[in-house]
Amino acid sequence: MPPASTKAPTTVGAASPSPVTDTRLSPGAPGYRRMSFALFAAGMATFALLYSTQALLPAVSADFGVTAGAASWTVSAATGALALCVLPLSALSERFGRRTVMTVSLAVAVVLGLLVPFAPNLEWLVALRALQGAALAGLPASAMAYLAEEVRPKALVAAIGLFVAGNSIGGMSGRILTGWVAQLADWRVALAAVGLMALACALVFRALLPRARHFTPGSLSPLALARTVRGHLADPLLMRLYAIGALFMTVFGAVYTVIGYRLVEAPFDLPQGVIGSIFLVYLVGTVSSAAAGKLVARLGRRGALYLAVTTTAAGLLLSLADALAAVLLGLVLITAGFFAGHAVASSSVSRTAKTGRAQASALYQSAYYLGSSAGGTLGAIAFHAGGWSGTVALGLLAVFGVVSVTLYGTHAARAQERALNPAAAH
Repeated sequence: MPPASTKAPTTVGAASPSPVTDTRLSPGAPGYRRMSFALFAAGMATFALLYSTQALLPAVSADFGVTAGAASWTVSAATGALALCVLPLSALSERFGRRTVMTVSLAVAVVLGLLVPFAPNLEWLVALRALQGAALAGLPASAMAYLAEEVRPKALVAAIGLFVAGNSIGGMSGRILTGWVAQLADWRVALAAVGLMALACALVFRALLPRARHFTPGSLSPLALARTVRGHLADPLLMRLYAIGALFMTVFGAVYTVIGYRLVEAPFDLPQGVIGSIFLVYLVGTVSSAAAGKLVARLGRRGALYLAVTTTAAGLLLSLADALAAVLLGLVLITAGFFAGHAVASSSVSRTAKTGRAQASALYQSAYYLGSSAGGTLGAIAFHAGGWSGTVALGLLAVFGVVSVTLYGTHAARAQERALNPAAAH
């Protein structure tokens, strides 16, 4: 009998840790690498499709005989529709699952991407692009929620970083691909090539993404969602962060929507393929966004934002020169400043929101993509009215907006500190 009694506690002791064992994915665990490649492919497809017409705008203008402002709607309609749909689609993922919403969204976007090259006129092209943007809205918020549920906290930053890297690589490669294919054939063939690339990414995504093991379906409660959203919109700091994201993206959307028109004209006269390759500058953004954490640690959040807006403004002013080297350096500074500012603002949203973080993040993405839409359209209108100087003026106005919002935040924080600790003010 004694031996039996000694074994009993051993069995209990061996089994007791199992309830607290973390079964979420981590580097080296089965499924982690498959998940990483799957979401990288999804990120590539998302941004390749979303901005597929941006490098082709001069060719679209020439083919349909329309202004830069009219052609820019092929980009703004997609980003605007995504901004409007990201919140409701993120709510659907709470009920039907992240994997399901991402799969359906990507499949619909790819089908539309294969139809886009056959648009008979600008109106049909803009309508198809708007539908495509609405479909893609199911990816960003659902992907972040999937990672938060399925990946261990220590590995979460790296997993999200890989998804964001897929976004930037997709946005860059899509623009480069369309630029060179358009030079060799035409813009319709270029869009078909992006559609096929996105189809390959979608198949990889579906084949590799592991089934969710930690998702618990929730109920679709419009009233609860409205209460959460209302609470976020009543938070002054969150509203400032949303404004900063929108203003930064206004600059970025304006510059990259219009830059093709500037470089195709004198004194540059660059061919379409070379203009598409300009988007290699996006790699600078990958580096600056990764460095944002170190900037915040050294300068604080507001200090990092001031550095980002200063860098962006310097790039805008430098791009006014008629030397290609100066324009390229200006684009490097604009891109570095934008990605650093976006990284600081977006990461601050998750830290600021105490509840409903998915909705807080979705609201930031809505503001971000509305800024992209506004920047693309207003930047093209400004270019039509005043050339590149007009687009730069619009960008500087948005930069001034970021500075104003940040200064106001600094003033509000100091006022709150004085109110909480009156003795420290004297």
